[in-house]
Formats: sequence, C-alpha cells, structure tokens
Amino acid sequence: MREIVTLQCGQCKRRNYSTTKNRKRTTDKLQFKKFCRFCRAHTAHKEVK
Repeated sequence: MREIVTLQCGQCKRRNYSTTKNRKRTTDKLQFKKFCRFCRAHTAHKEVK
C-alpha cells in the first residue's frame, strides 16, 4: 500500500510538498531537491511524519 508523506524544506522547515511512497519497498526517508517558494531557491526537502 502507498501512503501519503509530507516533504519539509531543510532550510526554513516549512512543509511545502506531499507525495506517496510504498513503505514496504522504501524503508528509508525520502529526500528530493525541490523549489521552496519561501526561500526562493532549490533546497533539499526531506520526508516528515
């Protein structure tokens, strides 16, 4: 089953994006480099609860 997870900016700590992941196959936390409109830059976004 896929579950919805939230992605949080590494610099300003705001939760900007949400995505889905398969918890059985992907046990690590997701990390993407995405655009943060508050920082106005591409930053690392990590999965939070």
